[in-house]
Amino acid sequence: MNEAETQSSANDKLLSALSRLMGGENAYHITPTGEVVMCCALVDLLDVLKTLKDDEELCFSQLTDITAVDYPERELRFEMVYQLLSVKKNRRVRLVVAVGESDIVPSVVPLYSSANWAEREVWDMFGIFFSGHPDMRRLLTDYGFEGHPLRKDFPLTGYVEVRYSETERRVVYEPTKLVQEFRDFDFLSPWEGMQMPNLAAEEDEEQEKAGE
Repeated sequence: MNEAETQSSANDKLLSALSRLMGGENAYHITPTGEVVMCCALVDLLDVLKTLKDDEELCFSQLTDITAVDYPERELRFEMVYQLLSVKKNRRVRLVVAVGESDIVPSVVPLYSSANWAEREVWDMFGIFFSGHPDMRRLLTDYGFEGHPLRKDFPLTGYVEVRYSETERRVVYEPTKLVQEFRDFDFLSPWEGMQMPNLAAEEDEEQEKAGE
Protein backbone atom coordinates (compact mmCIF):
# COMPACT_ATOMS: atom_id res chain seq x y z
CA MET A 1 0.00 0.00 0.00
CA ASN A 2 1.51 3.34 -1.06
CA GLU A 3 1.50 6.57 0.94
CA ALA A 4 -1.64 7.98 -0.74
CA GLU A 5 -3.59 4.79 -0.07
CA THR A 6 -2.39 4.74 3.55
CA GLN A 7 -3.50 8.36 4.03
CA SER A 8 -6.87 7.64 2.40
CA SER A 9 -7.42 4.63 4.66
CA ALA A 10 -6.51 6.68 7.75
CA ASN A 11 -8.92 9.45 6.71
CA ASP A 12 -11.73 6.94 6.16
CA LYS A 13 -11.19 5.55 9.66
CA LEU A 14 -11.17 9.08 11.09
CA LEU A 15 -14.41 10.00 9.30
CA SER A 16 -16.00 6.79 10.55
CA ALA A 17 -14.96 7.58 14.12
CA LEU A 18 -16.20 11.18 13.85
CA SER A 19 -19.56 10.05 12.49
CA ARG A 20 -19.98 7.46 15.20
CA LEU A 21 -19.01 9.78 18.06
CA MET A 22 -20.50 13.06 16.88
CA GLY A 23 -23.68 11.83 15.21
CA GLY A 24 -25.17 12.63 11.82
CA GLU A 25 -25.96 16.29 12.52
CA ASN A 26 -22.35 17.30 11.83
CA ALA A 27 -20.87 17.45 8.34
CA TYR A 28 -17.58 15.83 7.40
CA HIS A 29 -15.64 15.82 4.16
CA ILE A 30 -12.13 15.41 2.76
CA THR A 31 -10.59 18.18 0.67
CA PRO A 32 -8.82 17.44 -2.64
CA THR A 33 -5.53 17.75 -0.74
CA GLY A 34 -6.55 15.03 1.72
CA GLU A 35 -7.46 17.23 4.70
CA VAL A 36 -10.35 16.20 6.93
CA VAL A 37 -12.81 19.06 7.54
CA MET A 38 -15.62 18.99 10.06
CA CYS A 39 -18.44 21.53 10.51
CA CYS A 40 -20.58 22.12 13.57
CA ALA A 41 -23.03 24.68 14.95
CA LEU A 42 -21.82 27.44 17.24
CA VAL A 43 -23.89 26.11 20.16
CA ASP A 44 -22.11 22.75 19.88
CA LEU A 45 -18.57 24.15 19.65
CA LEU A 46 -17.37 23.43 23.19
CA ASP A 47 -18.97 19.97 23.34
CA VAL A 48 -17.46 18.99 19.98
CA LEU A 49 -13.98 20.21 20.92
CA LYS A 50 -14.15 18.45 24.29
CA THR A 51 -15.07 15.18 22.54
CA LEU A 52 -12.30 15.60 19.97
CA LYS A 53 -9.79 16.20 22.74
CA ASP A 54 -10.85 13.66 25.37
CA ASP A 55 -12.04 10.66 23.35
CA GLU A 56 -9.39 7.91 23.34
CA GLU A 57 -10.10 7.06 19.71
CA LEU A 58 -9.51 10.64 18.52
CA CYS A 59 -7.03 12.22 20.97
CA PHE A 60 -6.87 15.67 19.36
CA SER A 61 -4.88 17.02 22.28
CA GLN A 62 -3.33 20.03 20.51
CA LEU A 63 -4.95 23.14 19.09
CA THR A 64 -2.37 24.39 16.58
CA ASP A 65 -4.18 27.46 15.25
CA ILE A 66 -7.39 29.50 15.25
CA THR A 67 -8.37 31.96 12.56
CA ALA A 68 -11.45 33.37 10.84
CA VAL A 69 -12.64 34.05 7.30
CA ASP A 70 -14.92 36.93 6.32
CA TYR A 71 -17.78 36.39 3.84
CA PRO A 72 -19.72 39.71 3.91
CA GLU A 73 -22.41 38.44 1.52
CA ARG A 74 -23.45 35.59 3.82
CA GLU A 75 -26.11 35.78 6.53
CA LEU A 76 -23.63 34.17 8.93
CA ARG A 77 -20.77 36.42 7.92
CA PHE A 78 -17.75 34.67 9.46
CA GLU A 79 -16.29 31.20 9.62
CA MET A 80 -14.22 30.33 12.67
CA VAL A 81 -11.53 27.77 11.81
CA TYR A 82 -9.89 25.53 14.42
CA GLN A 83 -6.86 23.41 13.43
CA LEU A 84 -6.41 20.34 15.65
CA LEU A 85 -3.60 17.79 15.89
CA SER A 86 -3.53 14.34 17.43
CA VAL A 87 0.09 13.52 18.21
CA LYS A 88 -0.82 10.06 19.46
CA LYS A 89 -2.75 9.10 16.30
CA ASN A 90 -0.76 11.26 13.87
CA ARG A 91 -3.93 12.88 12.54
CA ARG A 92 -5.18 16.38 11.82
CA VAL A 93 -8.69 17.75 11.52
CA ARG A 94 -10.07 21.19 10.74
CA LEU A 95 -13.22 22.32 12.55
CA VAL A 96 -15.27 25.08 10.85
CA VAL A 97 -18.02 27.01 12.65
CA ALA A 98 -20.31 29.59 11.00
CA VAL A 99 -20.64 32.77 13.09
CA GLY A 100 -22.93 35.76 12.63
CA GLU A 101 -21.63 39.32 12.89
CA SER A 102 -23.33 39.88 16.25
CA ASP A 103 -22.68 36.38 17.64
CA ILE A 104 -20.46 35.85 20.66
CA VAL A 105 -18.16 32.82 20.47
CA PRO A 106 -17.34 30.90 23.65
CA SER A 107 -13.64 30.94 24.44
CA VAL A 108 -11.89 27.58 24.21
CA VAL A 109 -9.00 28.64 26.47
CA PRO A 110 -10.26 26.36 29.28
CA LEU A 111 -9.84 23.41 26.88
CA TYR A 112 -6.74 24.56 24.99
CA SER A 113 -4.51 27.19 26.62
CA SER A 114 -2.88 27.84 23.21
CA ALA A 115 -6.13 29.55 22.16
CA ASN A 116 -5.36 32.58 24.33
CA TRP A 117 -3.43 34.76 21.89
CA ALA A 118 -5.13 33.26 18.84
CA GLU A 119 -8.54 34.40 20.06
CA ARG A 120 -7.15 37.84 20.88
CA GLU A 121 -5.82 38.08 17.31
CA VAL A 122 -9.20 37.09 15.83
CA TRP A 123 -10.90 39.72 18.02
CA ASP A 124 -8.37 42.33 16.91
CA MET A 125 -8.46 41.54 13.19
CA PHE A 126 -12.11 40.50 12.68
CA GLY A 127 -14.05 41.89 15.66
CA ILE A 128 -15.36 38.49 16.79
CA PHE A 129 -15.80 38.58 20.56
CA PHE A 130 -15.07 35.57 22.79
CA SER A 131 -16.98 35.14 26.04
CA GLY A 132 -15.06 33.80 29.00
CA HIS A 133 -11.66 34.81 27.65
CA PRO A 134 -9.24 35.74 30.47
CA ASP A 135 -7.76 38.80 28.73
CA MET A 136 -9.82 40.03 25.75
CA ARG A 137 -7.53 42.82 24.52
CA ARG A 138 -6.26 43.67 21.06
CA LEU A 139 -3.05 41.88 20.17
CA LEU A 140 -1.57 43.28 16.93
CA THR A 141 -2.88 46.84 16.63
CA ASP A 142 -2.07 49.78 18.89
CA TYR A 143 -4.10 51.13 21.80
CA GLY A 144 -6.99 53.28 20.60
CA PHE A 145 -7.06 51.63 17.14
CA GLU A 146 -10.45 51.78 15.43
CA GLY A 147 -11.90 49.00 13.29
CA HIS A 148 -10.79 45.48 12.46
CA PRO A 149 -8.30 45.34 9.54
CA LEU A 150 -9.06 41.86 8.14
CA ARG A 151 -12.74 42.54 7.56
CA LYS A 152 -13.49 42.84 3.85
CA ASP A 153 -15.19 46.22 4.35
CA PHE A 154 -12.23 47.76 6.18
CA PRO A 155 -10.83 50.62 4.02
CA LEU A 156 -7.33 50.13 2.63
CA THR A 157 -6.23 53.45 4.09
CA GLY A 158 -7.72 52.76 7.52
CA TYR A 159 -9.66 55.26 9.59
CA VAL A 160 -6.89 57.06 11.46
CA GLU A 161 -3.22 57.83 11.01
CA VAL A 162 -0.58 58.01 13.71
CA ARG A 163 2.18 60.58 14.07
CA TYR A 164 4.37 62.06 16.78
CA SER A 165 3.40 65.62 17.66
CA GLU A 166 6.35 67.86 18.48
CA THR A 167 4.05 70.43 20.09
CA GLU A 168 2.19 67.94 22.29
CA ARG A 169 5.25 65.72 22.82
CA ARG A 170 3.24 62.53 22.34
CA VAL A 171 1.81 60.18 19.73
CA VAL A 172 -1.49 61.49 18.36
CA TYR A 173 -4.24 59.91 16.27
CA GLU A 174 -5.89 61.88 13.48
CA PRO A 175 -8.42 61.08 10.73
CA THR A 176 -6.72 59.75 7.62
CA LYS A 177 -5.96 62.49 5.10
CA LEU A 178 -5.06 61.86 1.45
CA VAL A 179 -3.51 64.92 -0.15
CA GLN A 180 -4.75 65.07 -3.74
CA GLU A 181 -1.73 66.79 -5.33
CA PHE A 182 0.62 64.06 -4.13
CA ARG A 183 -1.40 61.23 -5.65
CA ASP A 184 -0.33 60.04 -9.09
CA PHE A 185 -3.17 58.51 -11.09
CA ASP A 186 -1.91 56.45 -14.03
CA PHE A 187 -4.87 54.85 -15.76
CA LEU A 188 -2.73 53.02 -18.34
CA SER A 189 -1.69 49.49 -17.54
CA PRO A 190 1.81 48.37 -18.63
CA TRP A 191 0.19 46.39 -21.46
CA GLU A 192 -1.64 49.45 -22.77
CA GLY A 193 1.60 51.43 -22.58
CA MET A 194 3.37 48.86 -24.74
CA GLN A 195 0.66 49.17 -27.37
CA MET A 196 1.09 52.95 -27.77
CA PRO A 197 2.76 54.01 -31.05
CA ASN A 198 6.51 54.56 -31.09
CA LEU A 199 6.53 58.31 -31.75
CA ALA A 200 10.31 58.51 -32.12
CA ALA A 201 10.34 55.81 -34.79
CA GLU A 202 7.54 57.55 -36.70
CA GLU A 203 9.45 60.86 -36.57
CA ASP A 204 12.62 59.22 -37.97
CA GLU A 205 10.59 57.65 -40.75
CA GLU A 206 9.06 61.01 -41.71
CA GLN A 207 12.53 62.62 -41.81
CA GLU A 208 13.83 59.89 -44.10
CA LYS A 209 10.92 60.40 -46.48
CA ALA A 210 11.53 64.18 -46.50
CA GLY A 211 15.21 63.61 -47.29
CA GLU A 212 14.35 61.53 -50.35
